Amino acid sequence: MISLATPSQPSRLRSFTGPDSLRFDINELNQHLVEASAHEAIDWATSQFGEELVMTTSFGIQSAVMLHLATSVNPNIPVIWVDTGYLPEETYRFADELTQRLNLNLKVFQSAISPARMESSYGKLWETGNVEDLNLYDQIRKVEPMKRALQETGAKAWLSGLRSKQTKFRQTLTPLSYDGERYKLLPILNWNSKDVYEYLTKHSLPFHPLFDKGYATVGDWHSSRPLTGQDENERNSRFDGLKEECGIHLPGAFTGTSAIAVAA
Repeated sequence: MISLATPSQPSRLRSFTGPDSLRFDINELNQHLVEASAHEAIDWATSQFGEELVMTTSFGIQSAVMLHLATSVNPNIPVIWVDTGYLPEETYRFADELTQRLNLNLKVFQSAISPARMESSYGKLWETGNVEDLNLYDQIRKVEPMKRALQETGAKAWLSGLRSKQTKFRQTLTPLSYDGERYKLLPILNWNSKDVYEYLTKHSLPFHPLFDKGYATVGDWHSSRPLTGQDENERNSRFDGLKEECGIHLPGAFTGTSAIAVAA
């Protein structure tokens, strides 16, 4: 069971040096982070990176958890949201609700290419059933705006709410990684669905509105659907089961060396 309590002193992480020295022993630090609570991990990152720490959110089903966790430790942390322009109307309402409730320091980024222009140039890429077309869609609407967001905010580290149980790729992740430009910290990587539910309930946080309609995960309106009894896992309800990742979190996503997507 993951501890949901807020620690008073994250002493296990205090001894590690700051990012400017680049003297992190990531393997050693990950051994401590695996045992640390989410609050401990976020508190450590805040003390190390200060104003150069950001977090990302999709305002998806579980997003209230990470938003509440991060802002309870670091109230003014910049929150990056990539708005694809194709999100369900429920997501926009959910984003407004959480932004007001948690007083989020929200930074919204979008593709330089409007949805109408993209469709004029490439068609409706999500309708072809071709993984390469879905990868191009994700590159235009998600990966490029995220790369720009991290650059423009001057981020040296970013927090994300990825969980290992979500996809096969995420099972390979560690709490802390470094891509040569910035660190990524995943405070709730080892949480399960019960941990998420208990945290939301304990803090009276809202679920995404589509949760009550059977959605276990939600992204763009055209590539998300409710979970059915035939689905082997929740990610089958995204991208028509053709792939599991949009590309943002893959190695090399922002350096041009990523395959953009992982086939399911």
